[in-house]
Amino acid sequence: MITLKSEREIEGMRQSGALLADTLNEIAKIIKPGISAWEIEELADNYITSHGGTPSEKGFEGYKYATCVCVNDEVAHGTPRKNLILKDGDIVKVDTTINLNGYESDSCRSYAVGTVDDDTKRLMEVTKKALYLGIDQAVVGNRIGDIGHAIQHFVEDENGMGDVRDLIGHGIQPTMHEEPNVPHYGKAGHGLRLKEGMTITIEPMVNLGTWEIDTRVIDGWEYFVSADGSNSAQYEHTIAITKGGPKILTSHDHEFDAKYL
Repeated sequence: MITLKSEREIEGMRQSGALLADTLNEIAKIIKPGISAWEIEELADNYITSHGGTPSEKGFEGYKYATCVCVNDEVAHGTPRKNLILKDGDIVKVDTTINLNGYESDSCRSYAVGTVDDDTKRLMEVTKKALYLGIDQAVVGNRIGDIGHAIQHFVEDENGMGDVRDLIGHGIQPTMHEEPNVPHYGKAGHGLRLKEGMTITIEPMVNLGTWEIDTRVIDGWEYFVSADGSNSAQYEHTIAITKGGPKILTSHDHEFDAKYL
């Protein structure tokens, strides 16, 4: 069921999103070679709860942690393992969802560990740009396919990278995952029409090589990796569709996001 949010509800989600963005900014301060994925988890969990929030991923479908932490070819849903030590040149993705006073927000950010190579740097740049091209299409009257087409065309046709198909964005609020599905590929002019008050996530996952993914299992938990072992990046925002255009609710860089606030 798709629900249209009031200004009050969107403001509640914005406050939740501000806490999530602050959490990702705090994580940025500790990213360096030699730290473990578990240190990221501890910081995020403690920061969220100490500021009155609840990590929504904890307990969701059996998941035990506040964050998903993925490195290099790991695309999504990786656990924050204590023995996963970051190395110079790695790319690490941290995805988390929080609830603050009943309002949900969801965001992911990719971080360079130390000095990354030119391919990884370009991968991060392309993925972030793809996110914002998708956001630009999230306007009243457009369709879901307009978002996906903008992302896919930029990633694959213009940059020759792999736009992951199997993992997609989604509606959000009152729970973490709501309708509609928001693929990062598609045909312009196709799909559900966007309406004022909808709140969705846009979260392209881009592989340096193929768009296809495989699965791995660690400690009984299944997560996703690029099928060819190439590095993967992800950026995600929660946005509200308003008559004034798309509004980012999880901005961690207000200067960069000024036109979307």
